[in-house]
Amino acid sequence: MGRARMTPWYFSPYPQELCHLPVIYICEFCLKCLKSVKCLERHKIKCKLFHPPGNEIYRKHAISVFEIDGRKNKIYAQNLCLLAKLFLDHKTLYYDTDPFLFYVMTEYDQYGLHMVGYFSKEKESSEDYNVACILTLPCHQKKGYGRLLIEFSYLLSQVEGKLGSPEKPLSDLGLLSYRSYWSNAVLEALIQYMENNNESPPSLTILELCDRLCMKKEDVISTLQHLNLIHYYKGQYIICLNNEIIEQHRRSMSRRKVRIDEKYLQWQPKDWSKRGKW
Repeated sequence: MGRARMTPWYFSPYPQELCHLPVIYICEFCLKCLKSVKCLERHKIKCKLFHPPGNEIYRKHAISVFEIDGRKNKIYAQNLCLLAKLFLDHKTLYYDTDPFLFYVMTEYDQYGLHMVGYFSKEKESSEDYNVACILTLPCHQKKGYGRLLIEFSYLLSQVEGKLGSPEKPLSDLGLLSYRSYWSNAVLEALIQYMENNNESPPSLTILELCDRLCMKKEDVISTLQHLNLIHYYKGQYIICLNNEIIEQHRRSMSRRKVRIDEKYLQWQPKDWSKRGKW
């Protein structure tokens, strides 16, 4: 796929005639799978895409995000799900893409906008899940894209005015990524609150913290427990931050080169309940 050669982690139900081949070639722009280099070269002459289909809703420097409707771009969405199934053990749905929106993150160079990862979400979620499936391609892992995808999903929840949470259960890698993001987000919100308020001691409830972060209550509480910040004192629960945790957080954040900037988001949420069958 593109310049990368990736070894699958799990089975994906590609067409039978491709499954016995040692290598499957995938167009990195339309995600069509082909059986040989020759077929790929012929396809590239005819393929006019240099970025994912759909609407570009975010662009800052080399990073862009495209919103793709699973009903309007069904073939691309199905190809994306087949590709994701190679690296996600728990992903089972790949043919019925109509109820989903896909957010594909790309990196720009002179040859086009290359996919680095994506997440999907239901158009209508009774549980207000903001992510159904999330994946950073193995060739782009450990570059911070997973955290960017998670950060972007919460930015969309913020614009929607909802508290978001990923579908459970999370995969092992997914849980690690979310735990890292939640920890940094909670610490950042607490430190900012302390710096901007002169109360002694500062007073911030769990629900206020949820509203600031657009995170569900159970995710905030589990993160506080994971960081060992919540304690029972004189009949009530209190949050304790020490200087060591604050310094450790600041060192961690100083290493982050790229963040999602809400000023560059061009997106308005749709009310899918009023659109019949999408």
